[in-house]
Amino acid sequence: MQWVKSMDKKLIVVIDGQGGGLGKSIIEQLLAANVDYEIVAVGTNALATNTMIKAGATHGVTGENAVVYNAMRADIVLGPIGIATVNGLLGEVSLAMANAVGQSNAVKVLLPSSKCNLRVAGTKDVTLSRALQELVLMVKEVLQN
Repeated sequence: MQWVKSMDKKLIVVIDGQGGGLGKSIIEQLLAANVDYEIVAVGTNALATNTMIKAGATHGVTGENAVVYNAMRADIVLGPIGIATVNGLLGEVSLAMANAVGQSNAVKVLLPSSKCNLRVAGTKDVTLSRALQELVLMVKEVLQN
């Protein structure tokens, strides 16, 4: 059975890999913020997807094609910065996945991750908790505009 995006709600796509812990935290923080949206958990593997579904995602899908398809439909894409780079997340992000995230017209709010060996100039080191708070504030701003 296929589901269709509701026309009156924004579609937020959370992409994560490995164990899905960061995606789980993102989803929990968004649900706690009580914003009206549909959320699709997209895992690079089944474990990540399952972890994000348990956190309360509206839908969950897995794999390269799921990343490509949902990144293109999203209004907002959330996840670790590694989802935008080939071989990010310790090699779980393919060329097609990174291209889909990069080419998506969605607003992308990405969290820093030391595992991806990427550093962004002009940012400061903050705790994951603080970064998640900032992510939620950015999402609320996007949803209000």
